[in-house]
Parts: sequence; structure tokens; C-alpha cells
Amino acid sequence: SQISDAIRDGLRAVKNALEDQALVPGAGAFEIAAHAHLSGPVKKTATGRAKLGVQAFADAMLVIPKTLAVNAGLDVQDAVVALQDEAGEGHVVGLNLLTGEPLDPVGEGIWDNYRVKRHMIHSSAVIASNLLITDELMRAGRSSLKEGGQ
Repeated sequence: SQISDAIRDGLRAVKNALEDQALVPGAGAFEIAAHAHLSGPVKKTATGRAKLGVQAFADAMLVIPKTLAVNAGLDVQDAVVALQDEAGEGHVVGLNLLTGEPLDPVGEGIWDNYRVKRHMIHSSAVIASNLLITDELMRAGRSSLKEGGQ
């Protein structure tokens, strides 16, 4: 049932926090900070096509804050721009789902599990690699079909 699933998920979150001995500011704060870091210093040090990959990964980090805004019935662009502006001033900011304004998730006691964020980053890199490999295989298959057909 949904209640037992919610209880199990809550207990697992507590277990993970105790085992990791670490939490990450929630409400999309980690993703906003990661986007700012990747779009700024990391992108500046990247060269060539790697710059495009860094920017694509940075933009993908905004999916969580955008999803939070959509699910709260907020204007996505206004919410993300407000978060980015506040983060640009050096603040740790998350999204207030009631008002759409930036908030301090640490002060409000809104936390995410470190383990979940670590797994998210690892999984996204693996999935992106698999998609690129699949794309290369499909291109190779198409080019061999073209060569065989002529």
C-alpha cells in the first residue's frame, strides 16, 4: 500500500543519512549550485567539444528545480531565473514551493540524502554514455547499410 511504501521510504532516508553522515541542502539547491559551478568555472577550463558536454550536463541539472516548479504550479522560467540570480550572489538557494521565491533550505530544514544525489550523478553519466554508444552503433549500422546497398 502507499502508506507502507511512504513509511519504508522515510525510514530508508533516515538510514541513508545516518550511514552517510551527510546531507545535502534540498529544494533544488544542490542542482542550482551544480549548474552554476558547471556553467562557470568548469566550462571555462573545458576546451573544444567538451565545453558543449559540460553545458549540456549543467543544463540537465536544472531538471529537478524545473520539475519542482511545474509540480507546484509555478512559472518555471520565473522560478529558475530567480534561483539562478540568488545563487549568482553566492547564496545557497532552493525553491519555495508555496511562493515560487528562493529560500534558504538549510534554514528551513529541507535536506536531501547525499547518497541519492551521488547516485543521480553517477547514473546520469552512465546513461549518457550508453546513449552515445547506441547512437554510434546506429550510425555505423546505417552507414554499412548504405555501403551494402550500392
